[in-house]
Amino acid sequence: MNPVLLLIIAVTAIISYKGFSDEAFFRKYEFHIGSIRAGEHIRMITSAFLHGDIGHLFFNMLTLYFFAPVVIGSFGSLSFIIIYFGSLIFGSLLTLYFHKNDYYYRAIGASGAVTGVLYSAILLQPDMSLYLFFIPIPIPAYLFGIGYLLYSIYGMKAKNDNIGHTAHFGGAIGGYIITIAKVPMMLTDNTLMVVLLVIPIIILFVLSKMGKI
Repeated sequence: MNPVLLLIIAVTAIISYKGFSDEAFFRKYEFHIGSIRAGEHIRMITSAFLHGDIGHLFFNMLTLYFFAPVVIGSFGSLSFIIIYFGSLIFGSLLTLYFHKNDYYYRAIGASGAVTGVLYSAILLQPDMSLYLFFIPIPIPAYLFGIGYLLYSIYGMKAKNDNIGHTAHFGGAIGGYIITIAKVPMMLTDNTLMVVLLVIPIIILFVLSKMGKI
């Protein structure tokens, strides 16, 4: 495994485990609108290293494990770091935008950063497939990516957990923009995939404008 990827997974796991058993630590570094607007901007980054439970942590890190090698293999470790943390920041900024007046809003998870890497990988290798534990046939990666964001829309509407579903979209936008900026020719060489991956993002903003989220 690439050492940069291994480091991100290890640090995320260690900090998440700390947060599982230390509520004061968890509350200090989670994404919290009131605290961020009061000047604690570091929470926009630290919250990505906290997770709600072992399942949440495992799913995010497994997704990262699957897709990060594609980005690293295409761009190298430095660009992977830029995409990861760039997507993380995009996710936090979009969350802040959607919830800026909800001072009690809280969220945690690496979902924004991971979704950015996911989107980047799919743009780079649109024909790749995934084998998921509970589905015995290969799943096109782009369907997984689109489904991931559609599930996020459900999570944003349901508001029944502490997961930063809005960050999924910000992260997707970040990974999408950074990757296309690095390889602009995919706009013409891979137009269909570029259009397909932007559909869930458009749906989000349409629902937002309609007041459905």
